[in-house]
Amino acid sequence: MDAKTTPKRGYADFAEHLDRLDGLGLVRRIDAEVNKDTELHPLVRWQYRGGIPDEERKAFVFSNVTDAKGRKFDMPVVVGAMAGSRAIYRAGLGVDADGVGPIWARAIDKPIPPVEVSGAPAQEIILEGDDLKGPGKGLDALPVPISTPGYDSAPYITAGNFATRDPDTGVQNLGTYRGGLKAADRIGVRMSTRSGGAGGYPHWLKYQARGEKMPCAIVLGCPPVVAYTGPQKLPMGIDELAVAGGLAGEPIRVTRCHSIDLLVPAEAEIIIEGLIDTEYLEPEAPFGESHGHIALEDFNMIFDVTAITRKKDALFASIISQVTPSESSAIKRDAYEQMFLSHLRNSLGIRGVQNVVMHEPLSNIRRVIFLVMAPGTPKTEVWRALYGASSLRADCGKYVMAVSEDINPDNGDAVFWSLAYRANPAEDVVILGHRDGGHGPKGGDRGSDGTMLVDATLKHVSAPLALPKKPYMEHAKEIWERLQLPPLSPETPWHGYSLGDWSDEWDALAARATDGDYLSNGERSKQMRAKGIKPNTPVRDVLKAP
Repeated sequence: MDAKTTPKRGYADFAEHLDRLDGLGLVRRIDAEVNKDTELHPLVRWQYRGGIPDEERKAFVFSNVTDAKGRKFDMPVVVGAMAGSRAIYRAGLGVDADGVGPIWARAIDKPIPPVEVSGAPAQEIILEGDDLKGPGKGLDALPVPISTPGYDSAPYITAGNFATRDPDTGVQNLGTYRGGLKAADRIGVRMSTRSGGAGGYPHWLKYQARGEKMPCAIVLGCPPVVAYTGPQKLPMGIDELAVAGGLAGEPIRVTRCHSIDLLVPAEAEIIIEGLIDTEYLEPEAPFGESHGHIALEDFNMIFDVTAITRKKDALFASIISQVTPSESSAIKRDAYEQMFLSHLRNSLGIRGVQNVVMHEPLSNIRRVIFLVMAPGTPKTEVWRALYGASSLRADCGKYVMAVSEDINPDNGDAVFWSLAYRANPAEDVVILGHRDGGHGPKGGDRGSDGTMLVDATLKHVSAPLALPKKPYMEHAKEIWERLQLPPLSPETPWHGYSLGDWSDEWDALAARATDGDYLSNGERSKQMRAKGIKPNTPVRDVLKAP
């Protein structure tokens, strides 16, 4: 590659990112023979349905891939390398947990346009013409897994970033859609037509009005900073490649496709180029979708392949989607949460919002949103936050709940505790109608939906949580471990703490009790005897009486 025309690259491509994950101990390499049609995705699926916590999930590299007919593939399949866990996702961005919000804010506020280069690694091998036709050629030569064996109608491209261009403005869009293999040179493509759906669909409508086919490129194995922009549903007219440059802090190197006029990342593993028909549609699916149900057969777009280009030592990238938690939800979750937090704090200027947490297991982050509020946040600000979060996106926020900072939204028991003691259904719940059905399974009435807003914050001081204080629980944990009892996984809350209604005098009573001097407390109470009082009358009510 010509160093004079090619700027130095500072961001990692897909293979370099995988090497980085390897160094962090975040990769499992499987050398045993694995069938891509029946075994590969189910094997990785156990990582999410087998009780393995997020911090122990890894990327999988399958180096000995076969199919149901016994064919062997010379290309490894990589699953989970984009967002198999939060640690993997953050490694792809090159930041820690606290850096996710700032880097996305920078990328959106200060996008950096891509720079075009020649001699791209993504075009080291070029297949076209007869090389795309017939069994074992073209798409059929790629080790595309079946994601949901037993339900899916075909191997599906799940990690594809689909590049299209607005024919009027010339601005490109990069979206993550599903692509089902139909033939060695044909793919069924589903671009969502709902509000806030696929950015490529408005482009398709414009080409349809012109009576032209739409150029499209499916990019597989992008540099992570590029791959992360595709699922984020950025506003129309924003070039995801420029936002990716903002994430990288430098221009993304792009190259012009071999057979169509689109720009794609120069370091991608594989590029599938083609034209999407704007006159005819054909049946596509069933396929296990990211909303957690099987998407049934619809008429969808037809992608005719014109060329496939790739690196000589290409890796085939796939992601786990379907029932969440999954890789597809993890790619979105951090960025979506930061987008909502920025909207509430910066756009709406709401005081007291400490965090936004989108519930992931089974509900795919869109439907249930928690707002963690600071102590003492005015009720008016809590409700401004609830309304603001419910209205930011058409497909997010069917249920929005505000909780106090001591509630862990990822702990269902803690959420129910907050509902049980801190929310009055008659005063703290608002129902809104006329909401778009959003991203979900088809079937039954697919009319408008609704929204429920709940203020489950602590609205007044309360007695302490009835668990031993932290020092006693910590000491007991040391004893537990010394006795070699079963390993502990502490759940919040695991110790008592004040909720505002507690006095120094009561603290002194408790201290005397733990010092073995409870008899002194008995003498105190004896001296405070009173008569003419109904049982259960609070002592402080009697003491403050005239």
